[in-house]
Amino acid sequence: MLQISYETGLNYWFILGIITFLVLLKIPAPYGKFAKTNWGSWFFIMIPSQLGWIIMEIISPIMVGYFFFVGPIEKSVASYVFFLLWAGHYFNRSIIYPFRQKNPAKMPFLIMLLALMFNVVNGSINGYYLGFIQTYPSEYIYEWNFILGIILFISGAIINIKSDNILLRLRSNKTGYHIPNGFMYKYVSYPNYLGEIIEWVAFAIMTWSLAGLSFAVWTIANLVPRAIAGHKWYNKTFDDYPKDRKAILPYLL
Repeated sequence: MLQISYETGLNYWFILGIITFLVLLKIPAPYGKFAKTNWGSWFFIMIPSQLGWIIMEIISPIMVGYFFFVGPIEKSVASYVFFLLWAGHYFNRSIIYPFRQKNPAKMPFLIMLLALMFNVVNGSINGYYLGFIQTYPSEYIYEWNFILGIILFISGAIINIKSDNILLRLRSNKTGYHIPNGFMYKYVSYPNYLGEIIEWVAFAIMTWSLAGLSFAVWTIANLVPRAIAGHKWYNKTFDDYPKDRKAILPYLL
């Protein structure tokens, strides 16, 4: 019965992700550059950005870790690699990244709450899969999808972190918004988003699971519309913005 409920819930989760993608294409999430858009009147409560990042991100590895270690499924090297990659990503997002921000802006409380809810559900879905459903044999680490996934995940993490570093240095030296340059910013406006998408597509390939795929779908649903909207904002705001730079996918989008 629980297995049926899990699969049904996962199907609805996919549908909700697609709906979210379509909505965000029309209405950018109201934070950062878009904090004063047509959703802005809903967000009266603002909290420190660093606090928001910690609360909304740290819950994800907690949920994954709980289901992963409580679950009865026998764990292999591959299983622990999946957990460590997940935990490593969110350690950076929840602990390292927030405290590297200089003069961080306030964050809408509702944005933090929505992200928290997403991470609870997403972490539970993937943690339950790794802890209660799928056993990976010891030889799984030699499978093509595991090897490809590892390479892509590390590549995505490097793109993500290095792009964030460029933004953090830019914001530490100047106030307001400025044009980022260097590294993957030569090709796209949001290489940090591209790197994160690569990471979770890689995770889906590594785990070869619908649970992992659902996270990849949700990552695309959240970040691609925001990259498109932000790219338009950059072009509208800066007359000297590079015209050959794409939003998130080099040469294509």
